[in-house]
Amino acid sequence: MKYLILCASFLYFSIANAFESLEVQALMPGLVVLKVDNQRVTLKQGSPAIQGIRLVSSDTVSAQIEINGEVKSYSMGTTVSTDFSQRERIHEQIIADNGGMFRAHGSINGQSVRFLVDTGATSVAMSATDARRLGIQYRLHGERIRTHTASGVANAWSITLDSVRLGQLLEKNVKGVVVEGNYPYNVLLGMTFLSRMKVEKEGRKLVISKKQ
Repeated sequence: MKYLILCASFLYFSIANAFESLEVQALMPGLVVLKVDNQRVTLKQGSPAIQGIRLVSSDTVSAQIEINGEVKSYSMGTTVSTDFSQRERIHEQIIADNGGMFRAHGSINGQSVRFLVDTGATSVAMSATDARRLGIQYRLHGERIRTHTASGVANAWSITLDSVRLGQLLEKNVKGVVVEGNYPYNVLLGMTFLSRMKVEKEGRKLVISKKQ
């Protein structure tokens, strides 16, 4: 009888921790909605693990999720794929808004920012207003240049950003541009970051992953 109980427990553990894909579909304080394989799963902070997945904490930007004993931070749209050895392959999925734009939360130099993903932008670009908000001393550390914008040629500074993060995708020493004034109105996540990634457009969805 003891042998049967041990076998049953092992079988339950194996099944409970086996899944092929996980996607973060909704984030709220203390609650996260996931799509595990083809099933929708709601996890609450403090609740027991489901299929080896436990919510440690969450807010509207990201969630600290424990998967098979390992805790990592996941943002909206993040997809995790696992094989039988439980190796992770993380990429970011961004759904187009009503205007067809791809917007996503991330960070620059550890400071929270909302990006407009723009494959037509040559670099990570922001206005001087946004740079000051992010604490970037572009006049002190940047190189003064002239750049072309939708409104014409403008004064700008070429800088190197310590880090740029999009969900779980982190790159260091990324070239950026700070444009004098309030333009661009959104921080553009351009090709100095995206060229290091694999970018695939699937209808209204943009899938960004680290190049192998």
